[in-house]
Amino acid sequence: MKWATLDKEPCSVARTVAVIGDRWTLLILRDCFLRVRRFEAFQTRLGITRHLLADRLRKLVAFGVLERVAYQDSPKRYEYVLTERGLALHPVLMSIVHWGDVHMSDARGRPMLHEHKSCGHVFDPVMTCSVCGGRISARDVLTHDGPGLIRRAPRARRTPSSS
Repeated sequence: MKWATLDKEPCSVARTVAVIGDRWTLLILRDCFLRVRRFEAFQTRLGITRHLLADRLRKLVAFGVLERVAYQDSPKRYEYVLTERGLALHPVLMSIVHWGDVHMSDARGRPMLHEHKSCGHVFDPVMTCSVCGGRISARDVLTHDGPGLIRRAPRARRTPSSS
């Protein structure tokens, strides 16, 4: 697999990594979910170079994760707003947050708490089956080939030439 063509791979993980698979992009998305929208705010919060930030934002816009919306005309300035496709990444980010809370927090505990607006309780994200509603862990899942799977022929192996 080549980094530049991951989005064309017949693998959902590879295609997703093509969009969000670097640290800066994940941190930009984290900030988007914390309602950061403007270039300068991203740059200040992340300490990222302007060039790198512009590149990552451009990529997220190109993949339809963010939308660039003008908020000022003179000079023209934009903010970056999560699209429906971007909002659909929320469970992914929450899973990463939860893993960090469980495995990387120190004695002080979680750096941020998440409250469910409807019930007012702090919660842990959980995965559930979309059919029966039961909780799901890695041990509860079987995988099967899907209709989008394209099997590639194995690459020929090089052997030392005999002379």
